[in-house]
Amino acid sequence: MENSPSSAASHDTMQERPVRPGTVIASLLVPITAAFGVLSSYYVQVIHEDWVDRQQAACRHMPFPKMEHVAAWSGPILGISAVVVCVLLARRVRRRHGMRLWETWPGLVAFICVWINVLAILLELFMLWATYTPDGSGSVLGDCEPPTGLVSSD
Repeated sequence: MENSPSSAASHDTMQERPVRPGTVIASLLVPITAAFGVLSSYYVQVIHEDWVDRQQAACRHMPFPKMEHVAAWSGPILGISAVVVCVLLARRVRRRHGMRLWETWPGLVAFICVWINVLAILLELFMLWATYTPDGSGSVLGDCEPPTGLVSSD
C-alpha cells in the first residue's frame, strides 16, 4: 500500500512567498520617497539663501522664486506618500499572506522608515509654513552705494 503525501507538506509548497520582487520594490519606495521629501525640504532653505544672496549682490529687491514654493509643497507630499505606500503594503501583505508587515525583511525596513518619516513630515510641514510666512527682519541689502548721478552736492 502506497502512502499518499501528507496534506501539510503540500500546503507548504502551495503557499506564496511573502517576499516577492513587487513587495521588495514597494517596501523600498518608502525610504526612497521619505528621503526625497527631506531633501526637497532642505532644498527650500538652499533656494531661499541663494535668493537672499542674489538680492544682496544686486543691491535691490528681487521677485520671490517660484521654485521655492514647488520644493516646499513637494516635501510634505512625498512624506505623506511614503506613509500611504507603507499602509497599502501592510494591507497587501496582511491580506495575501496573513502576516504583519514587520515579519518580512522588506516590510521591516518600510515599517522603521515610516516611523522615522513621521518626524520628517513635521519638518516638511514647518518648511512649508515658513515659505508662506513673511520674513520679519526683511532682506538686508548690505552696503549699497547710491548711483553717482543722483547724489546732490550742496
